[in-house]
Amino acid sequence: MTPELDPVIHAQARLRVVVTLNALAQGDQITFPGLKDLLGMTAGNLSVHLSKLEEAGYVEIVKTHKGRTPVTYVALTRRGRLAFEEYTAAIRELLGTAGTPAPGDT
Repeated sequence: MTPELDPVIHAQARLRVVVTLNALAQGDQITFPGLKDLLGMTAGNLSVHLSKLEEAGYVEIVKTHKGRTPVTYVALTRRGRLAFEEYTAAIRELLGTAGTPAPGDT
């Protein structure tokens, strides 16, 4: 049986976001502009993908101020880390079966 890939993470842009956030230590966060620059995405595109990840409970977005300047921080949640671990395990399993004939194909 082919493993299921999480459709929330599987979209290329969201996968790039999750991979980048997963590289941070648990509990660490990055500013929205920093993440945008790292990924080379537009603010609008990143916002759309972060919203989908936030709806799934995979990222936490905190809006605050540094002095008078608004700052938005993004972090991967525990649930997001677990989902990414499950996603990578499913990919490994899928790749491990590559080249193996399906039952009845011999």
